[in-house]
Amino acid sequence: MQLVLASGSPRRYELLQLLDRPFTVVRPEVPEQQQPHESPAAYVQRLAQSKAEAGAAMVDGDAMVLGADTIVVCDDQVLEKPADATDFRAMMRMLSGRRHEAMTAVALHHNGATDVVLVTTMVQFKTLSDAEIASYWATGEPHDKAGGYGIQGHAAKFVVRIEGSYLAVVGLPLYETEQLIQAVESKAK
Repeated sequence: MQLVLASGSPRRYELLQLLDRPFTVVRPEVPEQQQPHESPAAYVQRLAQSKAEAGAAMVDGDAMVLGADTIVVCDDQVLEKPADATDFRAMMRMLSGRRHEAMTAVALHHNGATDVVLVTTMVQFKTLSDAEIASYWATGEPHDKAGGYGIQGHAAKFVVRIEGSYLAVVGLPLYETEQLIQAVESKAK
């Protein structure tokens, strides 16, 4: 059975390779806009499901299509990719010295049905100075990252502790992804 990753994320591509399964990639365009009164958990799950289903519409046949999305949540506020340096600084000041949640939803679409799993990881940052924030922005790394940081890159030095799945914070929790794939494969037998 063909596996398709519905994502343009280089991090998800690299992580999915670790499952040692052949796969192809499609890049669906899905609007990322939280709806009024939509909880962060419902929002990230809806995005992952929408990406998997939009990806499924781009392929033929009996494919398993994987969609995923990651958000950062602090004080029940979703921190998306920073719009600019000012937005980024505000995010980093909010995260500085505090715990926050990184939520990754993974959706697997096959034969008209979509299963979704949500993985929430608690991340604690050290207290950040203005110089550290400015220096991190200058690396270019935060520009396309939920919450304005990549835990696998330069921001790793800000992380005091994580509770949960490191790979979910990066963008694709492999244990949960493999479990979704195996469940579809066992149903198909």
